[in-house]
Amino acid sequence: MARWCYQHRLVVLVLWVGVLFGVGAVGTSAGSDYSNDFALPGTDSTRANELLEKARPGGAGDAGTVVWRVADGSVRDADVRSRIEPALREIAGMDGIGEVSGPYADEPGAAARISEDGRTAYAEVAFAQRANSVPTELAEAVVDTARAAAGDGLRVEVGGQAIARIQQATGGTSELVGIAAAAVVLFLAFGSFFAMLLPIVVAVFGVGIGLFSTMLLSHGTGIPDLAPLLGSLVGLGVGIDYALFIVTRHRRALLHGEDPVTSVGVALNTAGRAVVFAGATVCIALAGMLVMNLRFLDGVVIATTLTVVLSVLAAVTLLPALLGFLGPRVLSRRQRRRLAEEGPERGATSGLAVRWSGQVQRRPKSLVALALVALTVLALPVLSLRLGATDQGNHPEGQTTRQAYDLLADGFGPGFNGPLVVVAEGAGPDAVRRLTARVEGDEGVARVSALPPAGGVSVVQIVPTTSPQSEDTDRLIDRLRNDHLPRAGVDGHVGGVTAVFKDFAEKTGERLPYFVAAIVGLGFVLLLIAFRSLLVPLTAAVMNLVAAAASFGVVVAVFQWGWGLELIGLDRSGPISAFLPVIMLSLLFGLSMDYQVFLVSRMHEEWMHTRDNARAVRVGLAETSRVINSAALIMICVFLAFVLSGDMEAVVAGAGLAVAVAVDAFILRTALVPALMHLLGRSNWWLPGWLDRRLPHLAVEGSEVPPGTGRSGTASKPGAGGPATGGSAVHGFIRTVEGGPVAGAVVTLRSVDGGTLDRVRSLADGSYVLAAPAPGAYLLGVAEEGGAEHTRRVTTGDGPLVQDVELAEDGVDVR
Repeated sequence: MARWCYQHRLVVLVLWVGVLFGVGAVGTSAGSDYSNDFALPGTDSTRANELLEKARPGGAGDAGTVVWRVADGSVRDADVRSRIEPALREIAGMDGIGEVSGPYADEPGAAARISEDGRTAYAEVAFAQRANSVPTELAEAVVDTARAAAGDGLRVEVGGQAIARIQQATGGTSELVGIAAAAVVLFLAFGSFFAMLLPIVVAVFGVGIGLFSTMLLSHGTGIPDLAPLLGSLVGLGVGIDYALFIVTRHRRALLHGEDPVTSVGVALNTAGRAVVFAGATVCIALAGMLVMNLRFLDGVVIATTLTVVLSVLAAVTLLPALLGFLGPRVLSRRQRRRLAEEGPERGATSGLAVRWSGQVQRRPKSLVALALVALTVLALPVLSLRLGATDQGNHPEGQTTRQAYDLLADGFGPGFNGPLVVVAEGAGPDAVRRLTARVEGDEGVARVSALPPAGGVSVVQIVPTTSPQSEDTDRLIDRLRNDHLPRAGVDGHVGGVTAVFKDFAEKTGERLPYFVAAIVGLGFVLLLIAFRSLLVPLTAAVMNLVAAAASFGVVVAVFQWGWGLELIGLDRSGPISAFLPVIMLSLLFGLSMDYQVFLVSRMHEEWMHTRDNARAVRVGLAETSRVINSAALIMICVFLAFVLSGDMEAVVAGAGLAVAVAVDAFILRTALVPALMHLLGRSNWWLPGWLDRRLPHLAVEGSEVPPGTGRSGTASKPGAGGPATGGSAVHGFIRTVEGGPVAGAVVTLRSVDGGTLDRVRSLADGSYVLAAPAPGAYLLGVAEEGGAEHTRRVTTGDGPLVQDVELAEDGVDVR
């Protein structure tokens, strides 16, 4: 497929461009219909809201609030009324507004809309539609009209969900910042403008089509307004990373002398396979959210999974086509010039990566201890995790919704922004009076008012003394349900936005263990099949849980405790939104599996060649750490850019996932996992025989060998090249007489009649691995760059043969 896309690159590019612009045009014309549904069937708050709808049929529209406050005097003063009343009448006359209920009307309850000190008042603006359906122009008109009355000591602010929607940061700001940061990292990694551009273009196609498709799907199924933001967050991260892995492998093959079309085939057959597997694991982890059986999360699964699938498709089809357009220009000018003048590069890994890998092998116990201490410190705050919901009190201080929230809290008490309602069907006047009397005596209640019954439903409004996010408000809801209602003899239900979020948080907490078990179990099974080992997937599962604990610890410390909150432009802490742990765990487990696959697949390949665990871990870490760290740095930049989104949930998710990726890549995969694998030794690769026979075979990363060639690309006999099934291996180190490593030496394995079976170059530490098709006698040839080859006869058995080689001026000494 890679070769076809490379050779028919214009067709592939036209198809992708056509799909992007086609879906974009349809999605833009249709618009979006996002909706946030936190209700859970069977909960007390849901039943209360159903009864409210019965009492007030047709009252489905959302309400906004116009709040004003005077610096001196009273809101009842004539000059204040002369400015506010015309504005309220103008708002009431707008198309799409049901009614406006202010404090100056001659109706019951109007006076209650003025604070006790007379300096603050509010008016309720009833929209004809739900907040997500209110036209942007209407919401902007309400804000502009209301705030135009301000001045000369009079402040006017506007709150409500419909108003909050128009205050979100300009669409695309976070994405553009993330792309710009990723571009800088890619340019530093590649040193080539075109190579830098490729992963970004691929990610933009995947994310763009995904976002437009999500807009269209929102008309047919419930998708929350947070879903496209999370979809772009994940899509940009994985899209750029997946393309990075493939482009890196392609560039390496070009530098080793492969022609471009062969190099693309090799890259897709190796890194491309790993990308497809990694993308599948991310989708499976996202699908784990369905275990929660929460309607709100179903839309998140749809948006994020669709974007990941499109990103993988772009990486394995569009990317080869773009590589075909660039040809050798995917290399930097300096690399192309050096390749033309000096020929193919030596196959040596960078010195820093090799040195670090050696340090991990020499000091595994110390590294494990240090890593565990660091992770424990980061994870400790997670013990204080409290699930709840954010509200407009968490908005940036400069937004009008936040100002309206604060004015209402100052004028009417902190609980005014989160009133509760007790709804009872068939309750008589005496029962309602008993309930009202009991509730009024509760120390957590500021005000109680019973509304006239409607449709056989009685409603009691309760204003708590504490804010909606306070634990005391949660305890008040419990007292209402478990104490006040039963003792008053009323069969009622507690509703309101605060009660809905409390029930949502409780249900989420109850189902969270099943969700974690599902995604950990699925990940374990996938890695078990891929690497045919018990300890490798077990270690990955434990490490994923450790990374999750560390990232949530940081989230709790910053967003719940408020440590350093002002550094990211926020000034008020609160509980963590109940759905965020589920979303973040899904994404974290999927992304962690990516890095585990890329790291361990190289180790597994080396193990299959040599059956030497220490060498497998050392070489695997040395050859993959740089690209994993680069990929992680890109993803961290993308995630941190979403701090600019203006959406509190996206800010928390972006910051939390950035920490999780940093912990995963720079502590777990770079130090803790390889150190543990050194300590575990050959046990890493143990699998009971009965289980091995029953598991299906899955090749995560294919061979770099084109069909019919050895790993060097030269012709070979059938069965030669790569880890031949039923064969053996020859491995060791190439040294100088003084004992120093010889990097880039050409090491060849030949049959006794001179036919080439395998050929490699020694790595920076002097190591090499050759694959033999079967036990027997062979010729081992070693030559330094540009020097004569020295050959010795070697004999392999059923296991790998260790042959260290010492190069001297008068020949080669095979030990």
